[in-house]
Amino acid sequence: MTEFVESGPPRTGLSFRDPTLPLDHRVDALLRCLTLDEKVAMLHQHAPGVPTLGVDAFRTGTEALHGVAWLGPATVFPQAVGLGATWDPDLLREVGRAVGKEVEAFHRADPTVSRNVWAPVVCLLRDPRWGRNEEGYSEDPVLTSALAIAYCTGLRGPDGGPLTTAPTLKSFLAYNHEDGKLGASAQVRPRVFWEYEARPFLDAIRAGVVSGVMPSYHRVNGRPAHVGPWFGVLRDIDPDLVVFTDASGPSALVERTGYFPDHPRALAAALRSGVDSFTDHNKNPAPTVAGFRAALDTGLLHEDDVDVAVRRLLRMRFQLGEFDGRPDTGPSVEELYGSDEHRALALRAAREAVVLLKNAAVGDTPLLPLGEDVTSVAVVGPLADEVHTDWYSGALPYRRTILDGVRERWPGAEVTFAGGADRVALLVRGHGYLASPPDADGGPLGIDAVDTPDLAHLFDRTDWGEGVVSLRSAANDRLLSVRRVDDVLVNTASWPPGWMVRETFAIEPHDDAFVLWNIATGSYLAAPGPDGPLRFGATTAGAAVHFTLEVHRDGVAAAVEAAAGADVALVTVGNHPHINGKEGEDRPGLELPDQQDRLARAVVAAQRRTVGIVVSSYPFAVPWLAEHAPALLWTCHGGQELGRAVADVLSGDHSPAGRLPQTWYRDEADLPPLADYDIIKSRQTYLYTEATPLFPFGHGLGYGTFEYSSLRIVRTDDAMTVTCAVANTADRAADEVVQLYVRAVDPVVPRPRRELKGFRRVRVEAGATVDVEFTVEDSDLSTWDTASGRYQVTSGRFEVLLGGSSEDIRLTGTVDVVGPDLEPRRLDTRLVRAVDFDDYRATRLVAETALGGDAVEADESGAWLTFRSGEFTTGATSAVARVAGDGPGSVLIRLEDPEDGPVVAETEVVGDGRWRTVQFPAVVPVGRHDVHVVLSKGVRIATFTFTGEQG
Repeated sequence: MTEFVESGPPRTGLSFRDPTLPLDHRVDALLRCLTLDEKVAMLHQHAPGVPTLGVDAFRTGTEALHGVAWLGPATVFPQAVGLGATWDPDLLREVGRAVGKEVEAFHRADPTVSRNVWAPVVCLLRDPRWGRNEEGYSEDPVLTSALAIAYCTGLRGPDGGPLTTAPTLKSFLAYNHEDGKLGASAQVRPRVFWEYEARPFLDAIRAGVVSGVMPSYHRVNGRPAHVGPWFGVLRDIDPDLVVFTDASGPSALVERTGYFPDHPRALAAALRSGVDSFTDHNKNPAPTVAGFRAALDTGLLHEDDVDVAVRRLLRMRFQLGEFDGRPDTGPSVEELYGSDEHRALALRAAREAVVLLKNAAVGDTPLLPLGEDVTSVAVVGPLADEVHTDWYSGALPYRRTILDGVRERWPGAEVTFAGGADRVALLVRGHGYLASPPDADGGPLGIDAVDTPDLAHLFDRTDWGEGVVSLRSAANDRLLSVRRVDDVLVNTASWPPGWMVRETFAIEPHDDAFVLWNIATGSYLAAPGPDGPLRFGATTAGAAVHFTLEVHRDGVAAAVEAAAGADVALVTVGNHPHINGKEGEDRPGLELPDQQDRLARAVVAAQRRTVGIVVSSYPFAVPWLAEHAPALLWTCHGGQELGRAVADVLSGDHSPAGRLPQTWYRDEADLPPLADYDIIKSRQTYLYTEATPLFPFGHGLGYGTFEYSSLRIVRTDDAMTVTCAVANTADRAADEVVQLYVRAVDPVVPRPRRELKGFRRVRVEAGATVDVEFTVEDSDLSTWDTASGRYQVTSGRFEVLLGGSSEDIRLTGTVDVVGPDLEPRRLDTRLVRAVDFDDYRATRLVAETALGGDAVEADESGAWLTFRSGEFTTGATSAVARVAGDGPGSVLIRLEDPEDGPVVAETEVVGDGRWRTVQFPAVVPVGRHDVHVVLSKGVRIATFTFTGEQG
């Protein structure tokens, strides 16, 4: 093979532009042309160009979670959780391809728009209270992996040429809580890491469709994810994977978490841990460059460390075709999002995201689909005439609300609307009514000394739960907000537009009056001065404006009146993506806001033909509504075609086949604490939960009826093929999502109640039958063996379950699997990591050192770790452990039982915080024993073993 080497002075060699040369040679050729200063500058998100080489500036990161975000109008597809509800990888591939084309068009119009996209999010939706639940696909790793691979495949563009975009997986690792996330530490033991949290990342990287990964903000096992040892696990699969920090992540290592004493040390640690691109200080690379120069000057880093990261970044840029003279012509963004193709795809995605949860009979037939003979429809509730976008949505090119969709679908029907909000007036004591300005675009509010309020003095109050309300002016249909520059009360916002939501309030009683509290500013509306505008800033209720609250329209009563007079009522409830659950804010609970709950109950009581429609970013606990509403459906915030999609499902123009991508619980009490990541120990998600769900994982109804038959399981040496027949017995074509689960019978370690191993979304014509086939590798049945530190296929019997959800099982069979014999856990010859325990009590995982090694710390005395079936071939006369503690303590080792088993070894721990390797006497007989390491409070242990000799 010819070796391509640059000749002459570095700046004369431009062979990196030769597309006939191998990719890696071109990358190395350009790298050799760069000075150290140029390479250091490329580590920042906004990398400057190198004009003398003809290398353009480059920026990483365009948000593209469910469409192109933050750049103006673009096709807005359903939220990721809704795309997860489609269970349709083919759709996700097409959506990814459309989004990639729009990113490319934005880039053509403005080269500073990056074709490195920060999407998709593959964090698993372990707990529905997570504020960013809307960003993930599913609580299940198999479903999430399949959809992520499909979306990335579409984003990358056609095979055989330069990448359209370079996808980046977010956010690694175990990222399911927002409140206090920078100081919080997720506890992720090896089994949870390998079997659950890391699975979608590893699967997508193995599929070869990923260019990068982004770490999360919080800590994992005590160490910030930005400097963890985990990137090596990913790069064992793809050495060229680029790691991008999250925004301000590098500075947070010093300024917000104090994990490092200064920026040069933090930057050096992150780079040497495997981070390549640093997103910090917005567009200003100077602080980052200065930090790296200081790290280089003091020996914390060497040029070779910089080269490793820059090489990965350059390789991605070459794969994007940056240096190959890519054509700069093509359709504009407006032509793409305005095209019939992208509009139709948005509608298809929104339709497939709808999940029919319940469809009971009213009279002799199911309530849905609604017939053509509907003459009047009441569309009520706070989500009825809204299309909400979230933080990662693009600007809507157009919007179809549910109200729009119903009016369009039943043009001859009388359609009435009632939003359910109370219309109120605020009478300021001693002054007059709070008043909107006459300007249609809004402005600062004032006070009018009038006896009778008119529209200028009326506001629609919507309850979002937990005492949080929004107030919309009846005069100009704009939300009350607090102006950022001076905290003046204004009504200029059509929706909550900012990272910090300034459009949410609490109306609090005080003495015999009310006061107005703004959530964002954390202050009350102050008493007005003689001439100045109304502004927030009062720190006590006593210093605030005191007003009387007048209710001029009861929102629930108005909705009931509309519903009672119609043929059918549609009651919409749900959330606003920017309020009470979003990035930076976890949900306070699972219940509907109080006023929405009262609205739903009252409408159902008034109209027996009521369809409940939940539009939300996450599951709600709605057991009353699920029991009493004859029909109930859920969809996410479905983007520009939300209303038409819902109307198509209601009418039967589309037979729903969406399936829940996560469990809907009956009550928050069915969940462990939000920050508990150990799904095995705390019995979380459909995999382990013992709670009876409101609606199970995979649940969804349709207008077809399906019969399953002819289950056949064929074993080969290392796999099984599972086939069945699915017949549509209805008189209309419909989709069915066939789901394959397995369950280990009599497992030797805790295993899921059942776990998804395959799914197929199939179209079945009326009266037709299709055959569905799955292949399940033996490796798919493996668990992470803590003793050997690898996946192991255990011999045993497995139950194979086929059906329409995790609880709707239609066919079952069994299969025997013979795996290799498990190696025993040799405790007398091998060093055992403390984190490789099988069970535990009152412990947490911590960092052994700042950059490497996990350890276990006792939260209280008597905490213990269990290591099952430890093999002692010669017995043991001493134990060796690496331990530390912040105060005097002890390590006790028992056999068979952690509470009262025989003590076979014990040692004191010096409490000065330093790690020490200590050897102490032990008496362990030959044989196989359950070993329990018992710790006193504050003691940490990293490793231990036993020996036959006492030192």
